[in-house]
Amino acid sequence: MSIAAESIPITAPSAAADRWRRIIAIVGASSGNLVEWYDFYTYSFTALYFAGAFFPAGDRTTELLNAAGVFAAGFFMRPLGGWLFGWIADTHGRRTAMIIAVLMMCAGSLMIAVLPTYASIGMAAPALLLLARLVQGLSVGGEYGTSATYMSEVAAKGHRGFYASFQYVTLIGGQLLALLVLIPVQQFLSAAEIRAWGWRIPFLVGAVAAIVAMFLRRSLAETASEESMHSKEAGTIHGLLHHKRAVLLVLGFTVGGSLIFYTFTTYMQKYLVNTAGMDAKTASTLMTLALLIYMLLQPVFGIISDHIGRRNSMICFSSLAVLATVPLLNALGRAANPYAAFGLVLLALAIISFYTSISGLVKAELFPTEVRALGVGLSYAVANAVFGGTAEYVGLWLKSVGQEYLFPWYVTALCAVALVASLSMPDTRKHGYLEGTQAPET
Repeated sequence: MSIAAESIPITAPSAAADRWRRIIAIVGASSGNLVEWYDFYTYSFTALYFAGAFFPAGDRTTELLNAAGVFAAGFFMRPLGGWLFGWIADTHGRRTAMIIAVLMMCAGSLMIAVLPTYASIGMAAPALLLLARLVQGLSVGGEYGTSATYMSEVAAKGHRGFYASFQYVTLIGGQLLALLVLIPVQQFLSAAEIRAWGWRIPFLVGAVAAIVAMFLRRSLAETASEESMHSKEAGTIHGLLHHKRAVLLVLGFTVGGSLIFYTFTTYMQKYLVNTAGMDAKTASTLMTLALLIYMLLQPVFGIISDHIGRRNSMICFSSLAVLATVPLLNALGRAANPYAAFGLVLLALAIISFYTSISGLVKAELFPTEVRALGVGLSYAVANAVFGGTAEYVGLWLKSVGQEYLFPWYVTALCAVALVASLSMPDTRKHGYLEGTQAPET
């Protein structure tokens, strides 16, 4: 059974009031999204400091490689999170799923903040760090699909790209907030103090912020209808298998989109320090400014997608990524001038914005209500776990074996997969479930 029409209980006596209610709903949903991604990226950005405390190898690249392995392990929980929270969101409501997800992220962040180091408890330290990352991975695996679905359903027709772009505004904002918390820590504490205990501060901040987001999410209106939640196929793999083409398209988008996104965001700080030889504080400042501009670009590119269509936006992203990735990464690996590096990173992020501004929406438009959260979350999580979460691990491993030059070509090849998917997708302005028309399944 397919339920094409949406039941969104966000109505008001006037257009202005209706628009205001939709904005409030977007803010409430995205507040939790911001906290989720802040906590997740805090690990990546502070790994430069705590890697030696949990993986004392004596060699910086080896320590970072081990820390990146735990980071990647969190991604492998995402498919389970995508399935579990997709089922919850499709059968019990988007709001319930989002509240549970942000509370789990709080628990994982608090656990990391108070963990003893290898010097105190030996191998139990990295084992407990891994457990905390797995909890966070499960949470983020559920967060993406449910928040993308909710924000897409809340968005007004004709302006879905603009509204839905705020998912990545807050996702990038989470990275930016992680950096903004880290920079004062770097300024007021010595490197030795940060390695000893200062790296714990950002995790404590994230745990507190998650509680605030939980209360904001409790006030959200539900977008899933009673009819869709009680459908026999709601949140089931059986129901999802009726939409195999949509699943394959989401996998294709995510393979290239997630890999290049993580390459030029979470991995880029390490790349600038470990490959280009840039000072850690300079790299942090550079990435903070780049991410701020990147965040502000998302609504702009969302509006562009409302005018040219999601399919054309995805073709722009994937084709430009195929052409530009190798020269950009090679130039960044040799960038001695921070201003030149900033320009190169910003160019890459502008290309990626064609994808990230509509990342959740372009996938949500391909699935009917009763399996939308599951379809978006699970399909995304599978590809993201294999290719997105392993971005920095692959980059560091290739560097450790003296083959770092292959990494840009690896990213390019997977962006080519996204290009094939983009050329194969329907024009969701004419064939999209959010618009009340069925996307072709052949």
